Amino acid sequence: MARAPAVAEIEETPESDRLDGFPHPRLTRALYGQERAERALIEAFSRGRMHHGWLITGLQGVGKATLAYRFAKYLLSDTAERDPFADTLAVPEEAPAARQVGALAHPGLLVLRRPYDLKAKRLRTEITIEEARRLRGFLSLTADEGAWRVVVIDSADELNIPAANAVLKLLEEPPPRTVFLLLSSEPGRLLPTIRSRCRTLVLEPLGADALRRAVAQAVAASGEEVTAALPSGADWDEIASLAGGSVRRFLTLHAAGGLDLNRRILQLFSGLPKIDWGAVHTLGDELSGAAAEERFQLFYDLLLALLAALVRASAGGDGSTAIRALAGRVVPETRVVHWAALWDDISAGKATALALNLDRKSLILDTFARLAAASQSEKR
Repeated sequence: MARAPAVAEIEETPESDRLDGFPHPRLTRALYGQERAERALIEAFSRGRMHHGWLITGLQGVGKATLAYRFAKYLLSDTAERDPFADTLAVPEEAPAARQVGALAHPGLLVLRRPYDLKAKRLRTEITIEEARRLRGFLSLTADEGAWRVVVIDSADELNIPAANAVLKLLEEPPPRTVFLLLSSEPGRLLPTIRSRCRTLVLEPLGADALRRAVAQAVAASGEEVTAALPSGADWDEIASLAGGSVRRFLTLHAAGGLDLNRRILQLFSGLPKIDWGAVHTLGDELSGAAAEERFQLFYDLLLALLAALVRASAGGDGSTAIRALAGRVVPETRVVHWAALWDDISAGKATALALNLDRKSLILDTFARLAAASQSEKR
């Protein structure tokens, strides 16, 4: 089979499926909070009912990739290295297959993901047909007798149409002893025919204890200064609530000052229909530079999440006492549809501004002008 990249090459090239500053999920030692999913895979394997295609879904950062690589190590390891009485997919770290998968050097593993464009010095925005064509070459090679082959697609949401069709053809006529692991945070975006040919395995958001243990594991394995001084007490609880059971989101919120951003957004919303334009201008100045890319994205994630929570609360959905109170004042039940449309408008405006490289401070000012106008209309 074709030679996989050396470990040094992997480390030097940015990976689309890795959070900066933290180890890749294939190197994560323990998976927390997804015991049910692990047992489902073990049961299918041990009973000889291994489906050729698994669609592993769930929010970003709940362990989809960690689970996929744990299963790859399990399938590609020798029988003696698997614990027949265990209810997890863990194999010894020193096992040859585990080390090879960790280095992306196992001949029985192929990973499809957004490639890095060396010429443009950036990651591609989608998984291309050129990447998908690697499947044919990989699957045409003869595997050792009784050996498994594993294809990990991270994420399937990023397959462009030609690439998705190429994957679909192989799912329709899968080679023997080959398992496709498709990771997806938005399965509704996938071709219905791809979904129908896979067994869906849903990973739930992590509970409080599992989230704490997973965050601690990631921080201990990192060594980045941004992971220092993890929050505690009420600050931890607030970030955990914003993270929604996602390790990746928790780490991003912590590293990018998400707690401060969210509090400033809440304060601005609480003043509606009046706007503290001085505070908005300060935010615009902070978030408009190229160095503030991560915080800019996080700012809009938090703002849109708050707006969505207010709309849901006003429509009779769940929400904290504070969110329900704010929704009752800012988003009256009679105007839920209007505010839901405003969410769409703000989201589309952000996408357009990014696509056309428009001024980000102007976008932020326009966003709050829209919120103020919508609030003013409620007071008439």
